[in-house]
Amino acid sequence: MERQHVFAGAYLDRSTHLRDDPTGIEAAIADARSRVIPVWNTRNLVAAGNPPRAARLDLARLAQSKLNAAELILLGREGEAYLFACALQDEPAPRLLDGATFEDLRTAAPAMPAEDAGLLGYARAMVSWRLRNIYCGACAAPTRPSKGGHVLQCTHSACGVEQFPRIDPAIIVLISDGERILLGRQASWPAGRFSTIAGFVEIGESLEDAVKREVLEETGVPVSQISYHSSQPWPFPASLMLGFTAHALSTHVHRKDQELEDARWFSRQDIVERRFLLPTGLSISYRLIEHWFDAGHGSPLRQVVQSWQDS
Repeated sequence: MERQHVFAGAYLDRSTHLRDDPTGIEAAIADARSRVIPVWNTRNLVAAGNPPRAARLDLARLAQSKLNAAELILLGREGEAYLFACALQDEPAPRLLDGATFEDLRTAAPAMPAEDAGLLGYARAMVSWRLRNIYCGACAAPTRPSKGGHVLQCTHSACGVEQFPRIDPAIIVLISDGERILLGRQASWPAGRFSTIAGFVEIGESLEDAVKREVLEETGVPVSQISYHSSQPWPFPASLMLGFTAHALSTHVHRKDQELEDARWFSRQDIVERRFLLPTGLSISYRLIEHWFDAGHGSPLRQVVQSWQDS
């Protein structure tokens, strides 16, 4: 791949060795160079600018009660500065930095540098996991963070179960019959938007099995020639999108589970003539469509989209 997906990339040294060093973590918290990435009600703090950037705050801007290993999540190191994430649940949103506001990452990320979008996605996903697991799933006792916030351990002496950050694998697949692609739409999407078929991997399934099942359930189309394309971390709240391409064995569409409002075949000319709304460029879905389009069209999709914007 020529370009990384949004939220992916080696944007940070995760410093995993420090997670087993409580003294080192305390020293990092006390270090004046360290910074914090705050997350408020799933929203990230974005500093205005061209481009907008992830706000990296002095730890001193947080309340004193937040400046400890139980509240801060070690993200890693950026240059000489250690970075932490922190959950804020104040009402209304706290004002922490002039010119910075808490934004929905889906809206903010496309305009940000790749390393900033990845950093905010990482912080958002870690905070979401922490807030969803404050009690043990085995005995319901409170959990206690350890290892830089990357482990939550049950506080009940007879239990002690450890929980680790959860990642939910999901497949997303571009289905083609050669000259057309099969896309679907959900009723909640903006009018006219279509996207590739996606769904979560179930227990006992291989990724290929999940591709076949999801496509058949949602469109009634059997597929073969399943090939891996790429993956994208998707922090809403904690998915890993695994992208594939597949060949359709039938062109007859029958929506079996009614999860989709519509499913249709589209040609490259349909895209050029803007007969439907493409998925956002933030997503792997767009990149899968782009890969297919560019393989069979004289102009790359980026150039076609730019022509729309210039007209």
